[in-house]
Amino acid sequence: MHLPTPDAPPDTPAQRAADRGRFVRALNASLAFVLVLAAVYSAQGQFDVGAWSVQPWSLEGLLGLLTAPLLHGSIEHLATNAISLLMLGLLAGGVYPRATLRALPLIWLGSGLGAWLLGSAGSHHLGASGLTHGLMFLVFVLGLLRRDRPSIAAAMIAFMFYGGMLLTILPREPGISWQAHLGGAVAGVIAAFLFRRSDPLAPRKRYSWEDEEDSMVPANDELEPPSPREVPVLWNRPDPEQGVVLRFPPRREP
Repeated sequence: MHLPTPDAPPDTPAQRAADRGRFVRALNASLAFVLVLAAVYSAQGQFDVGAWSVQPWSLEGLLGLLTAPLLHGSIEHLATNAISLLMLGLLAGGVYPRATLRALPLIWLGSGLGAWLLGSAGSHHLGASGLTHGLMFLVFVLGLLRRDRPSIAAAMIAFMFYGGMLLTILPREPGISWQAHLGGAVAGVIAAFLFRRSDPLAPRKRYSWEDEEDSMVPANDELEPPSPREVPVLWNRPDPEQGVVLRFPPRREP
């Protein structure tokens, strides 16, 4: 995989301001979404929450694919998801602004679709935990695919704080929608493969020892051995017809 990167990294105040601006925008977007979740939770007493949640194998429950991530069952549920969204939203949006923007619809629908397909009939699934799992797997897999310094750093931070999400995509505790977790995680992995080229590689600083190594390599590749066809022939086998054949008489019996 080849991603273009500039030859001379513009490590200038303008570049640092641009990098800082990406993270500020990602933080503001994450905060705005958390405020929306808090506003929806404060209004949940005014309507039937179950009607807007994901109801597996129900046509009416398909509406929850769009609305279930906005709903939460308790203030603790909301607080847990809010902290995860702030951290993972900052990482994903700050390092991969384009890929994250394109991946969010896929993760949103994937988490709800996982709950709708894998959940038991009659159950209700709600909450933004599917989004948090999708963002974590997006950041982690992009670090494995791109392998530049910012990507690896973001993947390590995400795994350090939320590596436990590798286990919560499987059934562990009753009342926890592991189906939505699994759907969001699968969507995050798919989005990482689809949008891994959306953001260019960050400028890489070139060190002096790299220039020294390049200067030690001859420009005409004198250290490379020539191909067999280019090696001069110093000796050829003589024509067999011009040789002398010695005949040995048969050995006589005594």
